[in-house]
Amino acid sequence: MYEAVRKLFFADCRCEGGDASKTYEDLFARLDSNKDGRVDVSELRAGLAAMGIRTGKGAAQKIISSGDQDKDEGLDFSEFTKYLKDHEKKLRLTFKSLDKNNDGRIDFMEVKQSLADLGLDISKEEAEKILNSIDVDGTMTVDWNEWREHFLFNPATNLQEIIRYWKHSTVLDIGDSLAIPDEFTEEEKTTGLWWKQLSAGAMAGAVSRTGTAPLDRMKVFMQVHSSKSNKISLVGGFKQMLKEGGLTSLWRGNGINVLKIAPETAIKFMAYERYKKMFASEPGKVRTHERFMAGSLAGATAQTAIYPMEVLKTRLCLRKTGQYSGMFDCAKKIMKKEGVKAFYKGYIPNIIGIIPYAGIDLAVYESLKNLWLSRYAKDTANPGILVLLGCGTVSSSCGQLASYPLALIRTRMQAQASLEGSEQLPMNLMVKKILEKEGFFGLYRGIVPNFMKVIPAVSISYVVYEYMRSGLGIQK
Repeated sequence: MYEAVRKLFFADCRCEGGDASKTYEDLFARLDSNKDGRVDVSELRAGLAAMGIRTGKGAAQKIISSGDQDKDEGLDFSEFTKYLKDHEKKLRLTFKSLDKNNDGRIDFMEVKQSLADLGLDISKEEAEKILNSIDVDGTMTVDWNEWREHFLFNPATNLQEIIRYWKHSTVLDIGDSLAIPDEFTEEEKTTGLWWKQLSAGAMAGAVSRTGTAPLDRMKVFMQVHSSKSNKISLVGGFKQMLKEGGLTSLWRGNGINVLKIAPETAIKFMAYERYKKMFASEPGKVRTHERFMAGSLAGATAQTAIYPMEVLKTRLCLRKTGQYSGMFDCAKKIMKKEGVKAFYKGYIPNIIGIIPYAGIDLAVYESLKNLWLSRYAKDTANPGILVLLGCGTVSSSCGQLASYPLALIRTRMQAQASLEGSEQLPMNLMVKKILEKEGFFGLYRGIVPNFMKVIPAVSISYVVYEYMRSGLGIQK
């Protein structure tokens, strides 16, 4: 049946005028199963499935929504024809942009080059796999007919889809903000989709951080107060907090932790776009190492701008009942007692920590992505949400593990002025003191609650992110 439809509808793209209209009429008649002169979502979905034409999830609804000018939840023949003609024009432009040597065919090198131009480096084998999913006649090249056949009933362009599938998304907020920012395609930037994505990610991060705030406070508490002579268990630490300040004390420092998401995300995004242009060896093309450099510098820029808020977060996490009335009172007392320099204590280990975090996070994610593509990608480049969340969680956790000692040093330096009888040590002497008194594992105090919050943080982030995407009208 599929071959028959191919011959009928996709046989020759050179047909124009009356021939094209006749072809559209034949297809419309096949899809309009109840013969009411309209094709609705269920008819389109069922009709394409019966013809053996595979479409992506939600494709039928997107096609109807895109072509439905009179908003009657269906396409009449004129709307149906207009949608196909308009979409075909877009497909032709995409095909021409891919066909670098203008020979009327796309080969794997052209696929590889086009994806590299969009910031996604793939191997020859991965490019061939993408090509195979479109190639009908087994020539290992795709001509215009094959391209048109494959995508005419897919409302998205394949290149943008692949980029979206494998973007390392801000949906994965596990409490630390050192990861390389999101990649946005030119289409997303020009349509304004980028700010909706960032807003959805920021809201997801806010809810996620609030949900895991007790574990985050426990991490900070153990980083600063736990030692060989003063061992603090997870249960013992929570009992201590509840006894000292009640249930609400578990959320101390959460307000400013959520508040800093917006300025940090905005600064990081703008700085990343600027640094990408500086480092790109070719205009519009960013390689993995250039992305790492641009992302690390963007992270450093954002951290420099909002670092006083990081210091306030640590101090508010560790405060005792009645010590501060709020974040402004805390800032005022620090300024009065310790001066402006106090707002940048721990800044150096924090900035140094960006490099191992971002580097390992990116390297592990790329490795896991390439492993999945080489072993399991058959008909589609879409790995599914579980694989994406798994890759993101593992890579972020590896990045945290590598940079954790620097995060601990940063937290202790931020807190030391507020602790009675505590020495004001610089970074090198603090590392030396910890290693002498507590050994290497002293640099990993608080790692247990830190990793305990990863899975709930990712889960909450994802659920909220999907709700926000839906609310802001972002198509999947």
